[in-house]
Amino acid sequence: MGSDPTVRWAISNGMYVMGADSPRAFAACYLDYTLAGGIAQQITCPTLVCDGEGDMFWAGQPHELFDHLKCPKTLLRFTNAEGAGAHSQFGAQRLAYARIYDWLDDTLAIRNDRL
Repeated sequence: MGSDPTVRWAISNGMYVMGADSPRAFAACYLDYTLAGGIAQQITCPTLVCDGEGDMFWAGQPHELFDHLKCPKTLLRFTNAEGAGAHSQFGAQRLAYARIYDWLDDTLAIRNDRL
């Protein structure tokens, strides 16, 4: 954290979000979040999973979650060439929001037709 501002931000922000009072407590709280025991398989609503090609924080995890889901699901892959490959598509959020909102429009339209 002392020499890398990206790591410092990630850990500080994570501590704030998770209510952890130390980096160690922040790391330990992640043990509560797992796909073990069929948690993802219990999700029943349509689910969008986004994956940034160059995500330095969660590489591989979007695919792992996607593979566990049994509900209607979509994987949106964002690439470095689009400028959207970073974590949370930082650098091309307009593109990301457009694709995410398109998915919402399509998904909610389908569900509304069934009502």
